[in-house]
Amino acid sequence: RPESRVWTVMLLLGTCLLYCARVTVPICAVALSTHFDWDKKQSGIVLSSFFWGYCLTQIIGGHISDQIGGEKVLLLSASAWGFLTVVTPLLTHITSAHLVFMTCSRFLMGLLQGVYFPSLASLLSQKVRESERAFTYSTVGTGSQFGTLVIGGAGSLLLDWYGWESVFYFSGLLTLLWVYCTCKYLLSEKELIIPIDYLMRGLSISKQTKVPWKQLFKKAPIWAVIIAQLSTASTFFTLLSWLPTFFKETFPHSKGWVFNVVPWLVAIPTSLFSGFLSDHLINQGYKTITIRKLMQVIGSGVSSIFALCLGQTSSFCKAIVFASASVGLQTFNHSGISVNVQDLAPSCAGLLFGVGNTGGALLGVVCVYLAGYLIETTGSWISVFNLVAAVNSIGLCAFLIFGEAQRLDTDSEYMDL
Repeated sequence: RPESRVWTVMLLLGTCLLYCARVTVPICAVALSTHFDWDKKQSGIVLSSFFWGYCLTQIIGGHISDQIGGEKVLLLSASAWGFLTVVTPLLTHITSAHLVFMTCSRFLMGLLQGVYFPSLASLLSQKVRESERAFTYSTVGTGSQFGTLVIGGAGSLLLDWYGWESVFYFSGLLTLLWVYCTCKYLLSEKELIIPIDYLMRGLSISKQTKVPWKQLFKKAPIWAVIIAQLSTASTFFTLLSWLPTFFKETFPHSKGWVFNVVPWLVAIPTSLFSGFLSDHLINQGYKTITIRKLMQVIGSGVSSIFALCLGQTSSFCKAIVFASASVGLQTFNHSGISVNVQDLAPSCAGLLFGVGNTGGALLGVVCVYLAGYLIETTGSWISVFNLVAAVNSIGLCAFLIFGEAQRLDTDSEYMDL
């Protein structure tokens, strides 16, 4: 039991540091664009390039983790993205093609971090008993908010005091320290060795498991949850990438640690509350699909209303409230579509979630770049929040109309699952 608690804490820290590294460029976006003389379109290219890499490695990362162990993939990827984060400021001094370099760097960062959550899911599914899995997942998952919170606070202060380079050094060195401590104190030397035959087995695709994707993808509820996941993931990535720039340009005298911390601080209790509320209502006898759709209305619909309000306000205090409400209420999606995949097809929920998450990352590329294009061409941030609301509305409508919660993988034609 003590070892289990230590692993949970370390994985929570790993998720935290994952987001610290991921959000370094959004936090430093204004400073980078000033330093390298980028316009909004060029900043959008750099910000969106992360998601091109992120969408390419999720499925293969989960498959390899199932074969050689999720902890090995986690540590390998963390070592690589930590090192990349540290050397990024150093390499900018020896190249003149800064836009190309930063775009490639963010693409590689996406490739390396794309394996993290599939590897985490593989590790926890193999090491954690089913009765404790939900709590462990939720505990480790809060690292995403904590990471955004840490880099939002500490990163903003470092940015003001020592420049944008210090934010990269801070995030990268902490990640490498985490890898070192995990290897030294939680894994034996034997566990760190990856035999060649295990690696080759991980790279090969087994033909023994036959998943009837053709029949499964004919079901409207499957497409409903995938479309909803595409929408929520892409709008989350858009807000994550552009909110720091919005506050910095709209309220130039505001403190970075305020607008980079408060919204993500609010998101932690709202995420926990949404899970508690959803389980409580279902235990009270309400239909599962009714609660899933209620959570999604809050997560996509109500949060979009606050995003629209954010584009209309000229008050910094109101902007903080609207941003916090929008980001915080988006966490209700975790109790809506994120668990609806398990309602529909628990026998292949991981792969279905990977499909939706990959699509969400691809759409995130489009939305993040399109947001930069809209700002540059219209000169107004209202268009960005209109984009967020429109994309969320499409996903929400699809889920409300076609969403279901009955299992779809128990018919006779799916018995080979």
